[in-house]
Amino acid sequence: MTELTTDAVGEEGRQTWLGHPRGLFVLFFAEMWERFSYYGMRALLIFYLVQHWLYSDSEASVIYGAYTALVYITPVIGGYLADRYLGQRKAVLYGAVLLTIGHGLMAIEGNGGQTDPAINAFWLALSFIIVGSGFLKANISVIVGQLYGRTDPRRDPAYTIFYMGINLGAAMGALGAGYLGQTHGWAWGFGAAGFGMLLGLIVFVIGKPWLEGRGEAPDKAALARRVAGVPFEWLLYALGIVAVLICWVLVQNQAIVGWLLGAAGAILVGYVLFTAVARLPREDRDRIFAAMFLILGSILFWALFEQAGSSLNLFTDRSVDRSIFGFEVPAAMFQSINAIYIVLLAPLFASLWLLLARRGLEPSAPAKFGLGIVQLGLGFLVLVWGATSAGDGLTPVIFIFLIYLLHTTGELCLSPVGLSAMNRLAPAHMAGLIMGTWFFASATGNFAAGLIAAATGAEGAEGAGTTQVITVYSNVGWLAVGVGVAVILVSPLIRRLMHLETLKDADVPGKSEIGEPQAAGTRTGSVN
Repeated sequence: MTELTTDAVGEEGRQTWLGHPRGLFVLFFAEMWERFSYYGMRALLIFYLVQHWLYSDSEASVIYGAYTALVYITPVIGGYLADRYLGQRKAVLYGAVLLTIGHGLMAIEGNGGQTDPAINAFWLALSFIIVGSGFLKANISVIVGQLYGRTDPRRDPAYTIFYMGINLGAAMGALGAGYLGQTHGWAWGFGAAGFGMLLGLIVFVIGKPWLEGRGEAPDKAALARRVAGVPFEWLLYALGIVAVLICWVLVQNQAIVGWLLGAAGAILVGYVLFTAVARLPREDRDRIFAAMFLILGSILFWALFEQAGSSLNLFTDRSVDRSIFGFEVPAAMFQSINAIYIVLLAPLFASLWLLLARRGLEPSAPAKFGLGIVQLGLGFLVLVWGATSAGDGLTPVIFIFLIYLLHTTGELCLSPVGLSAMNRLAPAHMAGLIMGTWFFASATGNFAAGLIAAATGAEGAEGAGTTQVITVYSNVGWLAVGVGVAVILVSPLIRRLMHLETLKDADVPGKSEIGEPQAAGTRTGSVN
């Protein structure tokens, strides 16, 4: 039922649904369908590369890693252009248009094989999706925050609702597009993903009045100003097309992506550390050191967690008994499990942290990081145990559910805590830089995930491939457990570097917002 309420900012007569501005639900459904399209395509991508374009497992995994790394880098640029020039609404709208074009191009299959000219349409499709994600992903959650005052008690519940839309879309996309793509043909699966993106675009356009003017350009006159006879706004859109062409080159040359990530990462980390040492007082410097420790730890986490869309997806397809109640479930549909687990478990984790905090037993943020990495490693080891126990037979499907369960609980220990820690530990003038470094680490982890997945790609007999995957998973599983235990052991030292006892509200850059450096996205929580 629609009711009238007064916003905490002082606006009167705002129409709301369920006590929230109607614009929240516009953003909810737009993001839900955008995530439907992205994760529906993502669930099929590794199979499309291997089975249609005939890349080897190793080659396909590196392509997949480069693609996902670029998806997580471009929001830094899209966020900057929106903050400085376009405003979030126009950036999201432009991103949605690019994404719709990209998903439409994915339907151009050709005859398959790397010599088919149609593969150029595929590279172009990936490039449009990369840049479109850059404009949309960083900005739509910002508009959610703009619907509320900073002290509005509805702000956190709003992000919970929005976060449910992300995970609902991710789950539906993997289930729907994954099923259609692997049972009725690639065009059906990618077509479903593209239709979802088109629905998201339509919802966002129709719902513009409900956004109440939020997310508009900071200087509309500057956008209208002509440069060489062309409105500056259109030059920004042209810049997006140039970015598409650059990504078209990069996604086909994965080694360049790796070198760029390495060089840019070294410069970024060096600049942050230099600033911390040379320009910050002791406590702020220590907090930056603590943040960098967590950022470096997150690279390992995402490098292993993101096996889900590549090597684990292929393993599920080839080496797992996917028969459930007499129905053989297509492997791509298992990509929905993480999102479903997050919807079910995130409220439980939030309640658990609050309960432990009231009793003085809540682990510190670095300790939660260590726990998350340990659970990640245990997930791999559980799957190794299940596959080894099966001998020459197929691995029971229960072990796929178990690895995703442990990876999801690990994610809930690390991702929301890490996002909140970045907001809390960064001095106000470095907040954007530190958050950008966090997401850069996510991109680096995604690229590293492709390299790890490539190591599992034993071409040839199916049994040989399974053995290679299990060997790699055993190694990374024990590595993660060891690193996680080490992080837990040093967590008291890292917590002391955070100087939480002297942190004041004025030091906090602002309320944390939706963070999604991973498959499903999580809402930030408290740091201690």
